[in-house]
Amino acid sequence: MPSSDLQTTADIRAAMSDGATAVDICTAYLERIATQDGPIHAFTHVAGERALQDAAEIDADGRGRDPVLPLAGVPIAIKDNICTQGMPTTASSRILAGFVPPYDATVVERLRAAGAVIVGKTNCDEFAMGSTTEHSACEPTHNPWDLTRVPGGSSGGSAAAVAARLAPIALGSDTGGSIRQPAAFCGIVGLKPTYGRVSRYGLLAFASSLDQIGPFALTVSDAAVLLTVIAGHDAADATSSAEAVPAFGARLAEPVAHPTIGVPWHLLEHGVDAGVRAAFDAALDVLRSQGATIVDILLPHSVYAVPTYYVVAPAEASSNLSRYDGVRFGYRAPANGDRSDLGEMYNRTRSGGFGDEVKRRIMLGTYALSAGYYDAYYVKAQQVRTLIRRDYDAAFERVDAVAMPTTPTAAFALGERSEDPLQMYAGDVFTASANLTGLPALSVPGGHDASGLPVGLQLVGRAFDEANLLRLGASYERDAAWWRDRPPVHTTV
Repeated sequence: MPSSDLQTTADIRAAMSDGATAVDICTAYLERIATQDGPIHAFTHVAGERALQDAAEIDADGRGRDPVLPLAGVPIAIKDNICTQGMPTTASSRILAGFVPPYDATVVERLRAAGAVIVGKTNCDEFAMGSTTEHSACEPTHNPWDLTRVPGGSSGGSAAAVAARLAPIALGSDTGGSIRQPAAFCGIVGLKPTYGRVSRYGLLAFASSLDQIGPFALTVSDAAVLLTVIAGHDAADATSSAEAVPAFGARLAEPVAHPTIGVPWHLLEHGVDAGVRAAFDAALDVLRSQGATIVDILLPHSVYAVPTYYVVAPAEASSNLSRYDGVRFGYRAPANGDRSDLGEMYNRTRSGGFGDEVKRRIMLGTYALSAGYYDAYYVKAQQVRTLIRRDYDAAFERVDAVAMPTTPTAAFALGERSEDPLQMYAGDVFTASANLTGLPALSVPGGHDASGLPVGLQLVGRAFDEANLLRLGASYERDAAWWRDRPPVHTTV
C-alpha cells in the first residue's frame, strides 16, 4: 500500500492484516522523515537502524498479527525528555549533550512490550520550559502548516511530527500546556492525563507536581489506545495512581447521554483572537447539535492560574535542576584557572550548559523559595492553587466537562515573542489550570482561523475520568473531522 495512505494506527494495523510487515511500515515512515523533516526539524535523533531491527523482530515472532497488541508494528516518536535506553535523551539542552540513558522510562518499557517501534526522539524547549520549541539547544522546530511559525511547545517536535505524518503517534510531556498547546497549533489531538494516571519514572523532571506524560495522535481513537498502553500504577513512581485503567479505545462508541458542558465565558472576554473565538463558537454549535447542553460557569480563581503557575513551576524547577552541576553526569565546563574552586566550576558549567529561558526560570524559582519570600510567593501560590481546584470541583457538581479554546491565538511567527516572556507566558491562560489541579484535559482540532491555521478545542474533565473526556472528544470528531486536513508537504531538495 502507498506510504501516503498510512496515517492512523488503525490504517497501519489494517495494512498489516492485509499482508504488510512491520519492516514495510517502519521503512515507509523513515522515508517520510528523511524527505520531509529537513525544514520542519521535528526530530533530534532518528533511530533508523534500531527501529528496523525492532520491526524485524516483530515480524519474526508474529506479534504484528496479534490482535491483543494494538500498537504492534506501529511507529512512535518520543519527546527528548523521556529516557530511552541506547538512544540520546538530552531534553534538548547542552548540559545533557551526548547523554544516553542506561534504562527505559516506564512508558517506553510499556510501549516496547506492546510492540510499538520507536523511530526517534523529538525536539522540545530545553527541559520542557517554553511554549514555542525555540528554546532548544538543537535549533527550533517549524510548524508544518507554515514554516515561518512556531509549532508550540514545549513538545513541539512531537506535535509537528504527527501533524506532518512523520509518525502516527507520539509522546510528549505537559507541565503547563506543553501537550495541548502544540497539539492545537499543529491541528492534532493532544491529551494531558490526570496527574498520576501515567508513570513519570524516566521523565527528566521540570516541575514534579505538575509534569505528566501523555499522547499525541491524529485521532481521539489513537490517543485512547496509546493512553491505555502507557497508563497504570508503577511501583517506581511514588506519585503513580493505583486507579484502574479501562480500555479507553474500546469505550469510545459509548455515548455520553445529553452531556452538560460548562464554558467560563468570563475567561474569554479579553485576549482571544477573533479567529479563535469564531472557531470555538462553531465547535460549541457542533456539540449542541449532538445533544450537549452548554451552560455558563464561573471559575473565579482561574484568572490567577498563569501567575500561580509561574511561581510554582519555576520553584520546583530550581530544585530539580540543581542536580546538573557538572559533577555526576552531563556537561562540565572546561578547567579554567584554579581547579580546586568547585563553586567556580558549578557557575561556569551551569552558565554554559543552560539556555536563557531555563536560567530565567531557575532564578525566578530560587527567588520564590528564598528566605523572606517563601511565604509571600510560594506558599501563597499553593493556596491559590487550592482555590482553583475548588472552583473546578464546584463546577463539576453541575457539568460533565469544561470547554475552552486551547490557546488564545493560533500559531504565531517564529521570534515574535522571544524577547517578551510575559507575552509568551500569557498564552498558557487556558491550559495551566489543568496542571495546577491535576485534572485531565484534551485538545482536539477545532477548525481554522481566517488565515487557515489550526485552532484547538479544549475539554477538561473530572479526575481519572479520561473515558468520558475521550468519548466527548470522539463524538465531536465524528462531526468535525478537522484532523483530516493535512498541512502542506515540505520536502528537502
